[in-house]
Amino acid sequence: MDVFENEGLKLAFIDEGDPSAPAIVLVHGFASTLAVNWVDPGWVATLTGAGYRVLAFDHRGHGKSEKPHDPAAYAPQRMASDIRALMAARGVGTAVLFGYSMGARVSAFAAIETPELFPALVFGGLGLGLVDGVGDWDPIAEALLAPSLDDVTHERGRMFRAFADRTRSDRLALAACIKTSRVEPGIEEVAGIAVPVLVGVGTRDDIAGSAEGLAALMPHAEAFAIQNRDHMLAVGDRSFKAEVLRFLEAHPWAA
Repeated sequence: MDVFENEGLKLAFIDEGDPSAPAIVLVHGFASTLAVNWVDPGWVATLTGAGYRVLAFDHRGHGKSEKPHDPAAYAPQRMASDIRALMAARGVGTAVLFGYSMGARVSAFAAIETPELFPALVFGGLGLGLVDGVGDWDPIAEALLAPSLDDVTHERGRMFRAFADRTRSDRLALAACIKTSRVEPGIEEVAGIAVPVLVGVGTRDDIAGSAEGLAALMPHAEAFAIQNRDHMLAVGDRSFKAEVLRFLEAHPWAA
């Protein structure tokens, strides 16, 4: 796995597919990695097989990227700058952004700040929670800092702690990340996103908020219900893959 640098941090990435093809940047969720979110569920193979160039990276604090413990490093605007740094490092002028959960929030900030770089967006695992918030995440931070999973009683905290343990994550970095990365953009900022947007949320997802509610805020957005999937399982759903491919085919763009 290769690395690029931004703000003095070395961040791991992959760049797959035809270098001359239209590019898609995949932005993974909290406590995940590019491998867990995108490679293992088949997204990279699906998208490169459909003729796209696919870039994905491990967020700061995640996977094989460097892991600062300072919460200030995880402001979503700073995390969004990693997307632009990767594109610049790889000579990519424009790209569709596809973010899942926290990655969708980071992608939203990137699109708001530099709309000219991103001709279309896919938000997975995050609906109206993008602007309304996704509940109290302090128990998740506490769960990450607990001595062991056995010490965690909060249901959602146990879910994320177990996931972090399974991915062998730096729990101090994740706890720092969760303190600042969940800052929400304003409704007016989101309403100003004028490019085509697909919002996909599982029908059993109790974290993301309404896909329809978020799509209604933007002039060219559409919602997709990922049937019978919760927050963790929706990302790899076959129907979601088919819908994303349909969306990309309906909105072609130049590399």
